[in-house]
Parts: sequence; structure tokens; C-alpha cells
Amino acid sequence: MAKAKARHILVDSEDTCNELKARIIGGEDFAAIAKEYSKCPSGRRGGELGEFFPGQMVPEFDTVCFNEAVGVVHGPVQTQFGYHLVEVTERQD
Repeated sequence: MAKAKARHILVDSEDTCNELKARIIGGEDFAAIAKEYSKCPSGRRGGELGEFFPGQMVPEFDTVCFNEAVGVVHGPVQTQFGYHLVEVTERQD
């Protein structure tokens, strides 16, 4: 069965999400930015969500985690919770 590990940063606005993505692409540490800016409790762990299976996350999140490249920061991804930057750190299909 497919499974993935990912980390994310959750913020209120698309603009903030884009600004943070630019900082990460520019070389800043994903985990440090997650700790400072993420609204999700996972921010305290650098955005780490642990291992999960298809259907355990909201559909927009699942689509990224099970279809997009591993090791790349994706987003902004809009869900009912806000705007996410998502990095899939591992995936087994």
C-alpha cells in the first residue's frame, strides 16, 4: 500500500505562503520557518507530519503527497485550513 512522509507549513494567506517559499528556495531552513510561521501544531516539529496513507489527509494535500515530486517544496496548496507549503520527504508506491 502507498504511504508517504511529509512536512508542511500552514499560513493564512497565499501571499505569505509565496514569500516563505521564496525564502526556502533561497536557502533558508524549512524546519526553522515552520517553527516560526506555521499555524499547525506540527510547526513545533519543523512541520513534520510523520507517515500517512492515502485518504488520511484532506484531498488537496493527498494529491500533492501522492503525485508530486519528492524533495521539492510544493505550493501554495489551498485547503479548508489555509495555505500550505508541502515537501514530501519519502514515498512508497
